[in-house]
Amino acid sequence: MANDTKGFYKLSWLQRIGFGSGDLAQNLIYQTICMYLLFFYTDIYGLDAGDAATMFLVVRLIDVLWDPLVGTYVDKHNPRWGKYRSYLVFAGIPLTGLAILCFWNGFSGSLLYAYVTYVGLSMLYTLINVPYGALNSSLTRDTDEITILTSVRMFMANVGGLAVSAGVPILVAILAAPEGNLPIEMALFMGLGSLPSFIFMPLVPAIKRKIGKKNMFYVFLSVAIVGMAMLYVISKVGTIQENIILVYIAQFIKSTGVIVATGYMWALIPEVISYSEYTTGKRIAGIVNALTGIFYKAGMALGGVVPGAILKWTEYQPASGGDSTLPKDSDAWFYTMLIYAVVGLALLLFCFSQTKERVVMDESETKNVKVSDLWMEFFHNRPLRVVALFFITAFAMMSVGNAAGAYFMNNLEAQAPLAQEGIRWLVCIIPAILLAVAMFIISRYELTDEKIDFINREIEKRDE
Repeated sequence: MANDTKGFYKLSWLQRIGFGSGDLAQNLIYQTICMYLLFFYTDIYGLDAGDAATMFLVVRLIDVLWDPLVGTYVDKHNPRWGKYRSYLVFAGIPLTGLAILCFWNGFSGSLLYAYVTYVGLSMLYTLINVPYGALNSSLTRDTDEITILTSVRMFMANVGGLAVSAGVPILVAILAAPEGNLPIEMALFMGLGSLPSFIFMPLVPAIKRKIGKKNMFYVFLSVAIVGMAMLYVISKVGTIQENIILVYIAQFIKSTGVIVATGYMWALIPEVISYSEYTTGKRIAGIVNALTGIFYKAGMALGGVVPGAILKWTEYQPASGGDSTLPKDSDAWFYTMLIYAVVGLALLLFCFSQTKERVVMDESETKNVKVSDLWMEFFHNRPLRVVALFFITAFAMMSVGNAAGAYFMNNLEAQAPLAQEGIRWLVCIIPAILLAVAMFIISRYELTDEKIDFINREIEKRDE
């Protein structure tokens, strides 16, 4: 109780699960966009792959301008329903509507409609994601509690990832043809992208205590690279169908490394927020999360434009109905997104009900927050710069791999040899290169657990 009064709050499991449900909700909506929207645009909606790649880049450039405005607004205002959690409701409802409209084929082939719906969705997603990220650091200062919160959050995020990666192909197939064949092999492959989280994310606190934060990153990033190399070699020596068990094994190994490394990176955000408060006296959680948002959106921009560009360059041709593993029934895709988006909204409301900000700036501090604080923070906060660069490479890797997975398992051998090789590079080679860069970047991170505990206790002493 004495520690509670100084900001080192312990949370109940209902509160932890409530917080994690916010990431589960966002993944149900946004992972569907990340994994399947490019496929929907090229193979169902009728967009040219090059036009889709350009649109993905434009949307992320808009985010670069939008994210700092959102972060500054969030830090300067205190809505009646909560400084950060209010946005789960305010933005969650329109986000649900636009997510559904992104998969509507009513204006088939219209680039303008695609831009309007996708830009609007991305802006509303930022309006949820930035305050949600700040919500983490506002619940407690306790490092161990933050680790547990992050583990719960990422566990539930991967529940959402599994529901999307494996569930979307199955649900689309059921809605398209209830008596038809289900794309089980694709669902298993895509689902293995999230499945290791249920084994390893609960072990993250113990693994971190045993080998340390940096070593945990090194180990699991290396595991991911090994899995990607295996996947490339296996897909070259025979067809996917012939080597499907080996493909599953390689995908599981790759995903184990990716999930732990990219899952735990979110625990670094509260650390750089505390570092900022220690050095500047301002706890600008919204601005820090906006900054990280800019850089992971930059990674997603790279990850979004690269698949479309490579598909265009290798002359990828959408598979015909008989050669396509995924159904091309546009109504089935629309109703699938409808179901996922509505469930996501319900989970956002549950997250809102179970969270309460207790470590936030007072009103005298929020009055002085301005957009320029974002860039000043970036230039003066070295650990934040390291985390930002890590986010760029990690999200570029995930965006490239996630978008390419549907093409990899959609009867790869039906494509021309050059297009096949381009898809292999998207799934294996490019992500492996990005992970090697990420490993170098994280080696420069300087905030140990001991240093963060010292910083947080020094901050609390100032307030006594």
